Amino acid sequence: MTASPRERSSGPDATGNRTGVDDRPVHGRSGRRIHIGTAGWSIPRASAFRFGAGGTHLQRYARTFNSAEINSSFYRGHAESTYAKWAESVPAGFRFAVKVPRTITHDQKLRRARAPFSRFLEQVAGLRDCRGPLLVQLPPSLSFETRVARTFLDIVRSGYDGAVVCEPRHPTWFDTRADDLLTRYAIGRVAADPPPARGGDVPGGWSGIAYFRLHGSPRKYWSRYETAYIESLAETLTRQSSAAEVWCIFDNTASGAALENAWDLRQRLLEGNPNASRWKGAGDR
Repeated sequence: MTASPRERSSGPDATGNRTGVDDRPVHGRSGRRIHIGTAGWSIPRASAFRFGAGGTHLQRYARTFNSAEINSSFYRGHAESTYAKWAESVPAGFRFAVKVPRTITHDQKLRRARAPFSRFLEQVAGLRDCRGPLLVQLPPSLSFETRVARTFLDIVRSGYDGAVVCEPRHPTWFDTRADDLLTRYAIGRVAADPPPARGGDVPGGWSGIAYFRLHGSPRKYWSRYETAYIESLAETLTRQSSAAEVWCIFDNTASGAALENAWDLRQRLLEGNPNASRWKGAGDR
């Protein structure tokens, strides 16, 4: 029986040749693993030389990166079996962040969310131990209302006790009231670029998770971040000492810049951590 990607080393390819992939995990100063990835796992042709041959885009992507953000769940539901298939395609230790459906966040604006959120949880259960944070991205028009937000977060926490992050984009979500409520429910606030409001470029809410979501600047979704920005970002990520989880997802995917920026960041962090060990299977999960 052929071993699944989660059971075998990601170094040699199917022919026994080295792929050239550097599969060391990235850690911050605290020793915690930093999750680096992109929104989706498509490999543009211009970046294909960085990845070993053979397998699906996800399998090739996961030989190098330890995380990815599933955005397609925002637009449509996926069967539990689809999530399970993705989970079986990646090595042990890989994690998927999953975006909550727009039906909940944009159409219903966090109201009447119990039934659709339950369906969503049933579907993503297929990821099993590969499931990372749930991402709740709010529309720019949705202002903070304590009662609505509290009711929604009650629903979330009544059915799910894992990591959750919220990416609000209305200025009213960046004051003390909203921050305190997110903290009470152990919800991290996303640090986004470009920031949607003052203070939006640093993590907020619950300090147990720091989730950076970078959309590209100056042209959103298209622009590639320059070397100086990546160097500064690497330093910022390693300083997140209070967070049990640190994530950095590049969403500037329209031109293929996300994958190159994720690669650059990963290499920068590895260079700054010469003691980073290679993958150790179960012992390094």
